[in-house]
Amino acid sequence: MSDGGFRVTRLYHPSHHVTDLSESEAWFQRVFGRPSRPMAEMTRNAPASEGYPTDYSTFTPISDVLFDMIDPKRYVLDGVQRYATVDKPHLKGFGWYVEGIADAYRALRGAGVAMVGQLDEPAEGDDPPTAPGSPMPIFFTVPESAGLRYEFLPQIPFPLDHRLAPGWEVPPVSDDDPLGIERCSHHTVLTDRPERGLRVVVEALGGTVIHEGRDEVLGASATYVRLADAVFEYAVPDAGTPAHADWSAGAPDDTYHAITWKVADLDRVSRHLEAQGVKVRTRTDEVLVTDPETALGVPWGFTTALTPGDTRGSR
Repeated sequence: MSDGGFRVTRLYHPSHHVTDLSESEAWFQRVFGRPSRPMAEMTRNAPASEGYPTDYSTFTPISDVLFDMIDPKRYVLDGVQRYATVDKPHLKGFGWYVEGIADAYRALRGAGVAMVGQLDEPAEGDDPPTAPGSPMPIFFTVPESAGLRYEFLPQIPFPLDHRLAPGWEVPPVSDDDPLGIERCSHHTVLTDRPERGLRVVVEALGGTVIHEGRDEVLGASATYVRLADAVFEYAVPDAGTPAHADWSAGAPDDTYHAITWKVADLDRVSRHLEAQGVKVRTRTDEVLVTDPETALGVPWGFTTALTPGDTRGSR
């Protein structure tokens, strides 16, 4: 446990808002070589709470990441569509599993971070809000206060999360993985106020800054934070870059921009992407970045080197 009586145990999942779940699943199968599983599969033998939709989301396991795709049009709670409809895919946000979640909630409140419950009701009491019709605590930060809508929930039985199997470890690269993914390198959040996100992940949650410097491929000054099992890049993009354009579209909030994967061989990645019609926007000796227009709306990064200070996988 942290000094505050809680422990962030694992990244829950990135959320990606898409226009068509079936087409998105087919893209991941073709490009990443990974099958997806719909949320409805999880509720076949254990029905969801009355009125809770189960057709809005599908999950794709990718090494140490559980990737979640959401069709906002289908995410309707209490008669209200909770996320805006998108006209093209884009990463949206992420969250964490937490032990001692009530203490984490109080730590965030103590840091001055505004939060809401699942129905967007302000979370202002001493105890965290719970899911509709359920005693399970769940809450989200308010983007104006935290930069992004971060999600928090306790570690729960979740059959679609491959990482919760007893004894699970990051697997070695599979021979039949067309991209040769070893693990996730980092998640990139674009901002003009890095202190806002760092207040959440460092000050309130106890993450550790492992590196600060330039991200020349992105065109940004960057701070890298290790929290639980993942690394997060908070990057201030230079004017005139694609990253700055992506951030500007959602400003003044932060923007969840990209996920970068540690891979065995960039040439292997390049050959497969080309064969699947995914264009490469940037290529250096150590990094390859896709053109999001051909990559389900994401400038996926692939790298042969982890961030300086990232000791995951070290013996």
